[in-house]
Amino acid sequence: MLKGVGFGVALTLVVAAVGGYALVQSGLIPANADAAPSGLETWMARTSLDATLRREAPKGPNPVALTDQNLLEGVRLFAQNCAVCHGSAKGAASPSPIARGLYQKPPQLATDGVEDDPQGYSFWKIKHGIRLTGMPSFRDTLSDQQIWTLALFLNHMDKLPPAVQQSWQQVRNWPLASADETVQK
Repeated sequence: MLKGVGFGVALTLVVAAVGGYALVQSGLIPANADAAPSGLETWMARTSLDATLRREAPKGPNPVALTDQNLLEGVRLFAQNCAVCHGSAKGAASPSPIARGLYQKPPQLATDGVEDDPQGYSFWKIKHGIRLTGMPSFRDTLSDQQIWTLALFLNHMDKLPPAVQQSWQQVRNWPLASADETVQK
């Protein structure tokens, strides 16, 4: 009897693996960037990211001090490296052409902020990127100091001192004027 149960389990696993392979090979699972993901795909990606962040993200405080100068540097780094996907101070009202074409849609951080995320989570996401999204790893582009400075800015972007807020308002997410800006001029 035990031998029959073991054979049944093994046969079920083989049939599931062959069926899964056939499904992937059939092209029925969309690979295009403008297709909505299945609920299973979304659940798997979110669950994996959450578990990875809990396990690997730095737990301690941000080593970059909260100063106006560091926040200004965070705005500068954001403008150079992040705004093209994650937007300007206008948030969801004006995503760049690149952000509109990405799937998954990158959050427009002035609207969909991460101010309540632990800074270690923002540090990890910036440093390592997020698989199967447009979020690249900046590990080889920015120093840990610069990444922590970005995490500091992101954590405080909803409560910036006036001089920093003024700098943040001047950030552009796209180098060319949009149709709306052209019409207004």
